[in-house]
Amino acid sequence: MTVTVKGLPAVWGSVIGSKTKWSSGPAPTLIAPLVPLWGVWADKYSRKVVIVRSALVEAVVFACVALSREPWQLAGSMLLVGFQLGNTGVMLAAIRDSVPRHRLGTAIALFGASGPIGMAIGPVLGGRIVDGLHQGLPVVFWVSSALSIGTALLVTFGSKEVRPSVVPQGRLVTLAFGAVRGVLTDPAIRRIFLIFGVAFLGTQMSRPYLPVLVEAVNGRVDLASAIGFVTGTAALVGALVSPIGGWVGDRIGFRPVLVGGLLIGGLSAAALPLLPSVGTLALGVLVFGACYSVEAAMVFGLLATEVPAERRSATLNLVYLPLYAAGIIGPILGALIVGFGIWAPFAAAAMVFILGALGVAVLGVRAGRPAP
Repeated sequence: MTVTVKGLPAVWGSVIGSKTKWSSGPAPTLIAPLVPLWGVWADKYSRKVVIVRSALVEAVVFACVALSREPWQLAGSMLLVGFQLGNTGVMLAAIRDSVPRHRLGTAIALFGASGPIGMAIGPVLGGRIVDGLHQGLPVVFWVSSALSIGTALLVTFGSKEVRPSVVPQGRLVTLAFGAVRGVLTDPAIRRIFLIFGVAFLGTQMSRPYLPVLVEAVNGRVDLASAIGFVTGTAALVGALVSPIGGWVGDRIGFRPVLVGGLLIGGLSAAALPLLPSVGTLALGVLVFGACYSVEAAMVFGLLATEVPAERRSATLNLVYLPLYAAGIIGPILGALIVGFGIWAPFAAAAMVFILGALGVAVLGVRAGRPAP
């Protein structure tokens, strides 16, 4: 998918003649209410079918984008994006039911690292197709469509069906509403969702201003390369080392590692505006990226172990809801406070992370006290 994401604004511009009018925001949200249904359907009938369905819809979306020649055609193609949602929670639930409990943290952290790898390789491959092979952007989308079909074939013929230990009984709609209600009413699950939202909020408040920090220490010479090194390479390496956190979580517990990730992430965010060179800034972003990846893996691990089996897939499918909210609120808060100085968004992010760590630690102590 990341082969094409960077090229979507350019495709939109080639169709309507302006790159500034591109917006994909409403596309996924129109079909977002179906997400809990896919989780329930997967547990009742087949997880493989839901994952394959997502890959095939993705292939259709890319093919339609490649064929688009009018604005309404491209807009219609992007409206289909919402139908490919609902696979992440199903995959996480399958990992939970197939991986031994003592290796769950490592497995989920490895799963989480696959996203940054794709985000790093995809644009490079897309750029090679356009600049190296001198092909048009539609070819990039055709290649992406073929890769999505390959994913569907790999899941179909290269993996086994993993059934849940408890198959949910009842009507799909009732079960889906039950999953949503469980997230909203179960205090433990609600807290985990809130923690994930806090972690992503801190990231979204500060991430847009990383290029400004790079320019401050690097200057204008070779600025694009410096920004790419700090925001791309360092973040990728940070994600790749994050499975170490999963390994540690398997041995001492997910919550202590989550607290540590939030604390170190907060300290690294606070330090970023103070770093004097591109090299040290890249190291700071590496630590920051690794901490966020570890936090995400620990949140997934907590949900995978603490949500009842009959609601696991449907609940895990909702795990990105805090990200959607934080993705809107974070940049707005960052824009409001950056007027105090470029340090302000990073200081606020650090405060959010550290308060989140303290909250997790306090709740963990309370949960560990015996009932009177």
